[in-house]
Amino acid sequence: MRFQLKYGKGFLEFELKEKNYMGLLKSNEMEFDFKGEEEVKRSLKNPIGTKRLKEIVKPGEKIVIVTSDITRPMPSQIVLPPVMEELSKAGIPQEDITVVLALGSHRKHSEEEKKLLVGDDIYKSTIEIIDSDMDRCVNLGMCKNGTPVDIFEPVAKADRIICMGNIEYHYFAGYSGGAKALMPGVSSYEAIQANHANMVKKEAYAGNLDTNPVRQDIDETGHYINIDFIVNVVLNNKKEIVKAVSGHYIDAHREGCKLLDKMYGVRIEKKADIAIVSPGGFPKDINIYQAQKALDNAKHAVGERGIIILVASAREGFGERTFEDWMLNKKPKEMLTEIQENFKLGGHKAAAIAMVLEKMKIFMVSDLEDELVRKINFSPYPTIQDALNAAIKQLGEDAQVLILPDAGSTLPIV
Repeated sequence: MRFQLKYGKGFLEFELKEKNYMGLLKSNEMEFDFKGEEEVKRSLKNPIGTKRLKEIVKPGEKIVIVTSDITRPMPSQIVLPPVMEELSKAGIPQEDITVVLALGSHRKHSEEEKKLLVGDDIYKSTIEIIDSDMDRCVNLGMCKNGTPVDIFEPVAKADRIICMGNIEYHYFAGYSGGAKALMPGVSSYEAIQANHANMVKKEAYAGNLDTNPVRQDIDETGHYINIDFIVNVVLNNKKEIVKAVSGHYIDAHREGCKLLDKMYGVRIEKKADIAIVSPGGFPKDINIYQAQKALDNAKHAVGERGIIILVASAREGFGERTFEDWMLNKKPKEMLTEIQENFKLGGHKAAAIAMVLEKMKIFMVSDLEDELVRKINFSPYPTIQDALNAAIKQLGEDAQVLILPDAGSTLPIV
């Protein structure tokens, strides 16, 4: 049996004996009436819990649109034009619109990346395109969990705020999307750190919303700053928009989450011995920091003392300084102890990986140097086939193998 997995902007292949094949965990097949820009336009005409966007905004108001950065698969270049069209119908000139790329704690964009994200027409227009800045935030209050609501100043001072994003499972926020564009998208370092510190609580896991303390902070942000409208999308495994939800930042978001569950919540009868896992290619495997999400989803599919084969280019290395420091200089047990005693942003992802390493081994196929991969307690292999052969040799000729081609999105449910 021959298989192909996304890797960076290309693919890698491998073969698997039929006796070892346990299954291919893919999104559930669903039929949709519209896709892409057409679906975005449909959702804008049928908002959930609010009036249409063109009926909310008024001429003379300063409009901020917050959307995802380059590390996210959000197709802003497809979603932005219909949103701009809606604003134009309301009489909003381009000069009164600012697009804020929500960096969170990530690196700044190059101009070429900004153009790629928003598309040529919007980049060349008089619409301002800026990165958020953790050091330019204003405090608007405090969440009940003790997280400060610190928002990037240009967003906080806007007359109207539109949040864009894609909805997928998040390993401790439950789901992405909704007000996550603001918290942590355009928040201060202190706010992000306080919010993410809740990841160690048992209610902070993928697919959980209402009792999740991380998501509670995110949604509570809307009590302190008015989110006028959201446009969120759900993507299929080809990164095509198959569903868009627009309107109220809670009501519309929750409808999107329900659809995501139908598509990407995949039930399995038992756990596998080996999982071959791709985050889903670029940009989900741009660095280890991003590829970690696939590991966290995949851990639900593998039994203790099993093996995860992570197929991720990670051509940009670690992706975050503290994460890199922890991965290179701390043992897994040290990470788990320290994250509970002294939460540190960046270290939280290393600790999440340490949780996986406590129960199973991680083999890695990547663009990284072998020595570097060994330093982070993974085992490097040049090809998927080499990694698979080694895993079967360790666990036995009858080892059962699951394949997760889009593990960054798919949540196995036993």
